[in-house]
Formats: sequence, structure tokens, C-alpha cells
Amino acid sequence: MNARRASLSVPGSSERMLMKTIGLEVDEVIADLEDSVARESKESARNLVCEVLERQGSLAPTVSVRVNALDGPWGEPDVVELVRRAGPWIGSLIVPKVERAGEIAAVDRLLDRLGDQAGRVRVQALIETAAGLMRAAEIASASPRLEALILGYADLAASLGRAPGLNSPESWLFAQETVLVAARATGLQAIDGPYLEIGDEAGLRQRAEHVRALGFDGKWAIHPAQIPVITAVFTPAPEEVAEALSVLAALANAEGRGAVEFRGGMIDEASRKVALEVLSRARAAGLEGVPS
Repeated sequence: MNARRASLSVPGSSERMLMKTIGLEVDEVIADLEDSVARESKESARNLVCEVLERQGSLAPTVSVRVNALDGPWGEPDVVELVRRAGPWIGSLIVPKVERAGEIAAVDRLLDRLGDQAGRVRVQALIETAAGLMRAAEIASASPRLEALILGYADLAASLGRAPGLNSPESWLFAQETVLVAARATGLQAIDGPYLEIGDEAGLRQRAEHVRALGFDGKWAIHPAQIPVITAVFTPAPEEVAEALSVLAALANAEGRGAVEFRGGMIDEASRKVALEVLSRARAAGLEGVPS
């Protein structure tokens, strides 16, 4: 599964913005056909995304497209046309406002009907309503194509009736933990939604560090200036990698003991799993010198 430390979302209706993603040091570019595209521009935006991908190929290590919901007039045509015209360059389709497993299953069946053209296309689910949050575990198990759950704050706030300005990291802890547990229980990535204050680097870093400490794999960006902060937060630091290697070495030399003393404390099998997770993240981030 590809790393998704930083995922940059850009409107699919803007060729200029799509082209500006080329060469950015970002793990994933998301061409958005849903919320950032006006109703009257839905079909032209879909065509534009197909044209750009047909012409340019991949814009980033992973290119995903947020499609419109399948129960509306644009969702199914989004999936069909994107896969038929640009399937080889699309890593995944992002399904918005998912509220039940059947919505992901419907996308899965549609991709199956498209045959080999959809062979490598995966799916991500946006959890951004109260109903979706309540059924996050069910949604996470809906399809073998599913790679990630994404927590979307703006629509979730509206769904919950939350007052504007309630944006402290702690105020979203229940939603974050719910999405994280559902993702981890099913082997999916857990991705945090965007921080909308583009000029607030300190706030962005605080929010990214908070969800990284919880266990999230990455976060969406809505402006290229946010990418370096997000990428740095979700990339294991050299000292983290060194510590993980030291833990594994100490356990390997434990001579059959399940737990050993290490730097004034005790480490055991759970410590080994944590260390392996750090190394897995480091390899996914492309860090050099990390053993497989």
C-alpha cells in the first residue's frame, strides 16, 4: 500500500491547479469532482481530469479522484468514464459522505463490471456524517478494494450541528478514535482531513502532530504550502528509526526471554510490534538504510 503522509486535494475543474501539482513532493494528488466543483461544471470537470491524465499520465506517486456519490446524477458516470479513459493512472477513487457499507459495495460492483480497466483501481471512503461515523467499522469491511478511511471535518461538523469555531484537536477525539479503530481493525490506512486555515502553520502542525500521535497515517492538504509540514510530521525521524532498530536488536539478543530490560525500562513483544510499525512507516516514506 502506498504511503499517504500528505495528500493534496485540488479542484478537478481547474487545469491550472492540476498542472501545478506536477513535480510537487507529495505522496498523493487528489483531483476533486465533488464539493469543490459547481453543479453546472461537474461533467466538464470530469472530462478535464480525464484529459489531463490521458495527456500527462501520473501527476504524483499516487493519483486519486474524489467522485460524486453514486446515488446522484454524476457518480456512476464519474466512475465509468474515469476508469475507461484514465484507469491506468488512477490509484483509487474516493467515495464521499459514505454512510453504509452498501455504498462501497456498489462502487466495488461497478468496478468489477468494468473488467481489466479497473484492475488496479482501489477505493477510499470519506467518513464525514454522523451516520457514517456510527457505521465506520461496517464500512471498513465493505470491500477488498478499500485502502483507507478518511475523516472529513467540515461536513461532519454540519451533520452533528456543531457550532462554528469548535476546532481544538480534543473536540474531535471521539470521531478520530472511531475512524482510527475501524481502519486498524481491518488493515486500512487512517487519513485525517484538511486543516482549512492555510496561513496558520502552527495550527496545522499542532493538528497534524495530534493525529499522528493517535496513530493516523497521513493528512490531507488543500494548498501546496501545507505539504512540507504534513510530510515532516508523518515521516519517522532518524532517532525514531534508530530507537526502533535498537529495540529489535535487544529483543533478538534476549536469549528466549519474553521481556528484557532496555534503557531503564522493560520491553517485550508489544514493543517489537511498535518498532516494526515505525520501520514500516519509514520504508513507505522511502527513507534510505531501513532494513526490510
